Amino acid sequence: MKKSLRPYYKKPRVTLYHEDALKVLEQMKPESVDMIFADPPYNLSNGGFTVHAGRRVSVHKGDWDKSNGVEDDFSFHLAWIEACRNVLKPNGTIWISGTYHSIYQCGFALQKLGFHLLNDISWYKPNASPNLSCRYFTASHETLIWARKDKKSKHTFNYKEMKDWEKNYRIGVRVKCAKCGKVHEERVEVLDKIGKQMRSVWPIVTPNKEEKKFGKHPTQKSLELLERVVISSTNKGELILDPFTGSSTTGIATHKHGRKFIGVDMEKKYLDLSKKRFEDLKK
Repeated sequence: MKKSLRPYYKKPRVTLYHEDALKVLEQMKPESVDMIFADPPYNLSNGGFTVHAGRRVSVHKGDWDKSNGVEDDFSFHLAWIEACRNVLKPNGTIWISGTYHSIYQCGFALQKLGFHLLNDISWYKPNASPNLSCRYFTASHETLIWARKDKKSKHTFNYKEMKDWEKNYRIGVRVKCAKCGKVHEERVEVLDKIGKQMRSVWPIVTPNKEEKKFGKHPTQKSLELLERVVISSTNKGELILDPFTGSSTTGIATHKHGRKFIGVDMEKKYLDLSKKRFEDLKK
């Protein structure tokens, strides 16, 4: 960092800041980060409703998730992505996750700032909640954009690790049986086969009970999703930044696989949740 910002939490290979992401990014050393994963506000807290655990719930996640209009929302995305570009190493990459409320603006901002798009990944959720109004298709995926700093960059892609992904390429979805009331596990076949190239559709269930044992973030990502991101595009010992860290699933995946992590968030309650998750790694 150019100036000393006091970390909110620090342990070996993990640093968290309770700050505005732009403030932290402006004070970081230029070209010092190997990879960035960002899950910015989706701007969809508009008073609507959705379904969670079979019940009708508000989609309001907090004032930080409210839309300020198309132009202001785009200006926000342009600003933080430009700041990320400044701290990214020449051969570094950025991942951005979002729904249709935000991801197209982020993609356009990346192109305006000179990034070279590598892939868009569809995170398909086999256990997605149904659409409450029955007037739209059920939203069952999020999009991740992967881009390198510019067209001439030589980005990291650990092809063999993805091809030989050590999971069984089946997704377990825990569901409550309508007949007996007990929870059973269903198996969902996915597209990838062992020893074949990993495709750009990733069927991964939403965070399980263990991942939320200390509480949950309203847009929490599955650990397996972030493990694929981290392992595919970085090497051990490298530095990963998440400017909207939330409950720090990025950090958990990073720490688990021998990388270094910086996370930033303005919400203290989610940083406290992150701290509990990191402290639990000792056990």
